[in-house]
Amino acid sequence: MVQQQVMIVGGGMVGLSLALMLAKQNIAVKLLEAIQYPDYDDTELAPSHSSFDARNTALSRRTVQIYQKLGLWEALQQHATPILQVHITEQGSFGKARLIADQEKVESFGQVIENAWLGRVLLTQVRQQPLIELIDGVKVTSLTQDNEQVYIEAERGSEQLQLSAALLIAADGRDSFCRQALGIGVDVHDYDQVAIVTTVQTSKPHQQVGFERFSSLGPLALLPLPGEYRRSVVWPVKKGTEQEWLGEENDQHFLDALQKTYGDRAGKFLKTGRRFSYPLSQVLAHRQAVGRVVLMGNAAHTIHPVAGQGFNLCMRDADVLLRYLSNQLANAADLGNPDVLKSYEQARLSDQQRVIKFCDSVVRGFSNNNPLLKFLRNTGLIAFDVIPGVKPLVANYAMGLKA
Repeated sequence: MVQQQVMIVGGGMVGLSLALMLAKQNIAVKLLEAIQYPDYDDTELAPSHSSFDARNTALSRRTVQIYQKLGLWEALQQHATPILQVHITEQGSFGKARLIADQEKVESFGQVIENAWLGRVLLTQVRQQPLIELIDGVKVTSLTQDNEQVYIEAERGSEQLQLSAALLIAADGRDSFCRQALGIGVDVHDYDQVAIVTTVQTSKPHQQVGFERFSSLGPLALLPLPGEYRRSVVWPVKKGTEQEWLGEENDQHFLDALQKTYGDRAGKFLKTGRRFSYPLSQVLAHRQAVGRVVLMGNAAHTIHPVAGQGFNLCMRDADVLLRYLSNQLANAADLGNPDVLKSYEQARLSDQQRVIKFCDSVVRGFSNNNPLLKFLRNTGLIAFDVIPGVKPLVANYAMGLKA
């Protein structure tokens, strides 16, 4: 029996995932998304190797566990690749560190999946879920609330919508309209970087190894993808230099730069897909719960992708929020109780602040070319590799198992 209803504004990967998590707890959801979703036909899925253009996400073991509980992992796993080793190095330096799944006695450190596939599976499941009402192509124009309800006004073409719910979850991105409508301020730090994102093909198989390579151009992340020779590239470079790496005419120039930065571990970089660029900044909301509204995903915290922690942090937020809401539901209590939402916010601060500080410190620390600092960080990489007890601790945090 459906007891209460929740409204989610924002149907990206976090919003879609959270809608499915709520529906599994028998909570009805109205999900609003600004774009109009594609009309997928599941009988005609394109093979994953047909495109070199998709962005990718590294799913931590904790995130994989969440999708397993939802019954989605069997579908997702077909398009995911496990990370069995992680290598961290700095170009032109002596320091290096390695994490090996067998040594840490884990199946993997996570799974890399193309966003196109992840979104496709999530959207297909949402459309099949009777407890979720999906309203796409809609622009939210007003958000207000009182002691009992949250009210949304929106436009869908020429149609005017007026919606209400006991609880509203704002997952509408870094530039969240809902956050602004609530008057929630943000702290913004511009990293003066732009992420170049693409997929490449190499002459040697990736063997499920993920690399983080710090270079003078920026921290290069190279992750394994389905197909032995396909790898995901995320390469933050200095803002203003991105045009040098974009466009088909720069394909070989980009491949040559990869080769020089990464070396010959992957053999030869043979092919690159179209490159996309995304400005990088840290955006942290001053509050994440106001009245009957809670911020989720990038609306709450947008962080640097250097350690691949952003989406996984959001999924841990969603998982913890679900626990609070499930407890309310079990007690036939108000899902939008402001005190409960504030308790959720407080419960998440420690994990959030730890991840945010770590990612920010890595970016700042490896962006400084001071010779002494460079020596110290390379010494630190070696220490990480040899000091007993450090690797399991770091590995558990990276996998999201110690949040």
